[in-house]
Amino acid sequence: MRIGELSERTGVPTKTIRYYEDIGVLPDPPRADNGYRVYGESAVDRLRFVKDAQASGLTLDEISSILGLRGHGDSTCEHVIELLESHLAELDRHIVDLQSTRGRLAELTRRARTLDHGDCNDPNRCHVIVEGLGFRSSGMPRGIGGRLGASASRAPDSK
Repeated sequence: MRIGELSERTGVPTKTIRYYEDIGVLPDPPRADNGYRVYGESAVDRLRFVKDAQASGLTLDEISSILGLRGHGDSTCEHVIELLESHLAELDRHIVDLQSTRGRLAELTRRARTLDHGDCNDPNRCHVIVEGLGFRSSGMPRGIGGRLGASASRAPDSK
């Protein structure tokens, strides 16, 4: 089959198929006399595996490492388990960070609702952010801390 049919059968764009060939995720196919690539069923299977692996959160580098082990006849199960465990740990860390950020945003929103919006007259600063974070006259944040406070404290004072 030619690249267009492979694309249709797998849902992978032709440009992506060529890219996968360039980086070694998909082996270079043989060529017909007219120069067209000729793919077999193994290319369909390979691309479906790549799509499934990506849907599981694996990167192309990780997928390539799995395919490399498989190509040498090695078992990939332990390697895949290690990769998945690593992704789970990373996801858990990200969830903790997101929960912390959510808490800070909820606190900022709560504080912002108590502010007098009529006091918002500085064209260079947002009253809700500055007062909601609890800035003192020194420009250093107090209260929420963490990423929001750290980002705000690094911003140059434009006054």
